[in-house]
Amino acid sequence: MGLTAKIRTRDGWAVSHAVVTVTDSAGAQVLRAEADTDGAVRDTTSLAPGAYTVIVTALGYAPAASGAIVTAAGRAEVGQVTLARRGGTELPPPGPWTVDPAHSSVGAVAQHLGISSVHGRFTDFAGRIEIAHGDVTASRVEATITAASIDTGNGMRDGHLKSSDFLDAEKYPQITYRSTGLTPAGSDRWTVHGELTLHGVVRPVDLDLAYLGTGADPWGGTRAAFRATAELHREDFALHYNQIVQAGISAIGTTLKVELDIQAVQGESLPAV
Repeated sequence: MGLTAKIRTRDGWAVSHAVVTVTDSAGAQVLRAEADTDGAVRDTTSLAPGAYTVIVTALGYAPAASGAIVTAAGRAEVGQVTLARRGGTELPPPGPWTVDPAHSSVGAVAQHLGISSVHGRFTDFAGRIEIAHGDVTASRVEATITAASIDTGNGMRDGHLKSSDFLDAEKYPQITYRSTGLTPAGSDRWTVHGELTLHGVVRPVDLDLAYLGTGADPWGGTRAAFRATAELHREDFALHYNQIVQAGISAIGTTLKVELDIQAVQGESLPAV
């Protein structure tokens, strides 16, 4: 029972910060749910059979509304909802922007045993974006992540990741990224060139960046949303630990996929909420 939906942009990107609101025939709100990092909504709230209105909103996008029928089993399958960017591809206003950790996520995915994936996230991070005046390719990005804030949902595994076998968080407490350049890759996509410092090693790393739009927030500020991905090779950062569980099969894959969902607030600091 409950509601399921997938929220996507017109070019297929997941909208992880989308909010789905369901109202009944009288206009009363009966359900509110947020999309996960894959843009999926799975809510188990039981709804009475009948007709409802589903409204999907997200920062930087025009709202979308559609009807939904809840079956006798209390299930409403909305399917895929496609959101159009508000304001086209107009870039954020120039000047400083501060990453809001409460509405952003820094995640990584690693292969496990060659058959599944382990998802982790860092819960303590900060960042700053400087949108350049005139030539946007002169814009800059800086971010700092606390290595010990890794969270995979398993305490024993997290402890191992923080140890000298992997991040060695005591010796290398911070992971940093500083951009060195920006190259257009489409109307609202960019390649961010930069240097990542991880486990005491500095390597060039490119981010595939999508700009999702800009909009006002409830606290009187202006926010911009971005999504970025990158692929890292563990060997590049001296993360050599591995365990062979069968011939040719490693416990942990050699690559990590980094996934960033970022909201940034215009200005030098975050608002007091």
